[in-house]
Formats: sequence, structure tokens, C-alpha cells
Amino acid sequence: MNHTPRIRTVVSCTLLVVTLGAGATACGGSDGLPLSTKPYDAGDQVSFNGPSKNEKADPDKPLEVTVKGDDSRITDVSAVDTGGRHLAGELSADGRRWRSTAPLAAGTGYTVRVATENEDGAPGTRTLSFETSSPKKLLKVSFGPQAGTYGVGQPITAELSAPVTDKASRATVERALKVRSTPAATGSWYWVDDMKLHYRPQEYWPANATIEVRSNLAGIKVTNALYGAEAKPLKITTGDRIEALTDASTHTMTVLRNGEVINTIPVTTGKPGFSTRNGVKVVLAKEYYVRMRGESIGIAAGSSESYDLPVYYAARVTWSGEYVHAAPWSVGSQGSANVSHGCTGMSTSNAAWFFDTVRQGDIVKVVGSAGETMTPFDNGFGDWNLSWEKWQKGSALNEGVPDSPQTLQAARLRPHV
Repeated sequence: MNHTPRIRTVVSCTLLVVTLGAGATACGGSDGLPLSTKPYDAGDQVSFNGPSKNEKADPDKPLEVTVKGDDSRITDVSAVDTGGRHLAGELSADGRRWRSTAPLAAGTGYTVRVATENEDGAPGTRTLSFETSSPKKLLKVSFGPQAGTYGVGQPITAELSAPVTDKASRATVERALKVRSTPAATGSWYWVDDMKLHYRPQEYWPANATIEVRSNLAGIKVTNALYGAEAKPLKITTGDRIEALTDASTHTMTVLRNGEVINTIPVTTGKPGFSTRNGVKVVLAKEYYVRMRGESIGIAAGSSESYDLPVYYAARVTWSGEYVHAAPWSVGSQGSANVSHGCTGMSTSNAAWFFDTVRQGDIVKVVGSAGETMTPFDNGFGDWNLSWEKWQKGSALNEGVPDSPQTLQAARLRPHV
């Protein structure tokens, strides 16, 4: 705590030397401590603007601690709530007043320890305690995905119960949302819209990592009418680093585990007019059986492009219906031509192997296609298609504005083959 130093008057003790069998003694208290270092009770000198007995403090009002009289000053104040969070404050230059510089948390208790000093330099102390009133409106946070083991591409999500729009309030929320990875990984939050955030590292998560997510937002003032609520923490783990790299121009998928190739599969991807999206996607779900129909993507029934097929061993990578799946009807084209309506097709045996190998959160990357690049947020987890520099612009703790729209609507359409 910064304060102006003062000149202390030192009260010295006279050393008495008794020559007839007595030892040397210094003045002190009954407990053996020097009187100059034993704190006195400063209860009569210290006051604060806290609530009266049986009442609770308004968290919207700052805490103020003062000393009475002209012969004492405050040297330090420590205000800590029941969650272990310290309240920031500022001491006046003359040491007569301390005032909080950050909002108090709502619905919690505070212990305030005040250190003083009298005109002779002797230290005093007083401990104060009070509770703050509960907030009227709470901002709740729900973390995703559910607890479990995921691939190294799985983002963390945070869903808010109310919109948070201004940058200062968003920064308050971000500072309170903590993500810890073991082994460590540098990451950042991105505001997808006013009520949703995604968190990802600069690179993929480490393989076989433990990721813990928690919120320190409880009781914290976010806006004038909104305070943070308690949130259930999240703990997930990652498995091996599985990456499926599909080259639409060579009609092959190369699957790697922790950087080593474990399979190369002949595939077919989207034909002209239905080209597969380029870029990095994340496995959203695994579905053993899916019925795929052309009408779901706008193909008229009875047209030359119409289809209605049972599909097995399907790994979903977009909400609009792009999968990696078994396509026994196109085996003759797999490895040589692109004949699908956007999905990545392979033989039933290869699809069964792929289905058993990947998990939710694993990476599926497509290159060499005539299709557009996977969008970041509106059709699955395309988070990795933003550079780290652009990703950081989505954080309220960094300067800049996200390049993508703030509010995106998920297109949850039916699948296509």
C-alpha cells in the first residue's frame, strides 16, 4: 500500500547493568516482546462506513476506513472476502483515509484488517468484518463441453445467461473465467457473440492433457444491475493427437497419431457444385447410422441429384451435415475422383476403422478442394481457421475488434452425402 513516510519518534529503553549478580535487561512486555513492536488495540481510533449490526453493506458503495484524531495514521489495509479475493484500495497521502477502488462483491462476507501507527511510531491494529447484500440479478455461466475425454481440437465454451455488450464489462467477465491446462498451453477467450465465448490455445491442446475451467465471477459486479453467480467448474482431458488430413485434389486422407502416420485412405469428396469445405474442422459427434436425403440440402426430389440413403459409421464435422462416412456406392471413385455432395466418403471397412479411431474434438482438415473455407463459429467448431493474431482480437482484454460478425446463427441443417 503506498503512503507518505513519516518521521517517527523513537522511545528508547535504558539498559540497566547490575554488577552484583544481575543480568542485563531491556524494557518489554510480560510476553518478552519489546513494547515498541507489540501492536496496541486501535479499536477506538479506527472507523469505517460499514453497515450497522444485523444489516448488510450495499456492494455498490465503496468501502472507506478512517482514523480519528491527529496522533495516528493508517499504514496498511487488507480487505478479503470469503472467497479469498482481495479488494483493491488506495490510501490517502496523509494516511488518514483508505478507500476501495474496485467494486465490492455482492452476497459475501469481508474481513478487513487495519494497521495503524501513533505519533510515537507504535503499531496498532483493528479487525473489522461485515457482509454485503445479495444481488438482485445474476449472470450465470455454463461451461462446455461435458466432462470427458476429447481430441486436441476441442474448444472450451462459456454460455452466459444474459448479454454482455460493452468492453469493460466483457473484460470483467474474462478476467474471472480461468482455464488451466496441464501441460501448460497459452490460450485466450473469443467473444462469439454477446452471450457466448470460446477458448482455445494458440496451437492445439497438448496430447493427454488435463484442462480445468472455473469461474471467479460469483458476486462480482459486471454491469450496474448484473452480478456474477456461482458456476459449476469443468474438468476435461485430451487423448492422443489425432489428425485426419484430406487432400481433395489427390483423393486421399492421411491419418496421424501424435505426428506419425497410422493410415492412408482413398476417399472421395464433393464434386463440382457441392465442393467440400476447406480448412480445419473438429469432430462434433459420431453417429453409427444416419439417413441422408437430398431434400435436406435443397435438392428437389426426383431430380438427377436426388438421394435417400442409409449411411453408417458417420463422423459429423459440421452442423449443416458434412460427415466422414462409409460410402460403399462410390468405392470405384474413391482415390481417383470427387463424386459426393460434400461429405468425405470411403469404403465401409475404412469408415469403420476411422469411426473407431477418432473421438469428439479430433481434427479433420481438408485442403485442395474448390470449396470455401470452413467458417469459424456458425457451422461447428471452425475456431482453428482464425490465425492466432485474429483470435486474440476477439478478447476484450486485447485491443481490436473481431473481424467476424459478433452474432452468428448456427445453421443446423440435415446431412448430405
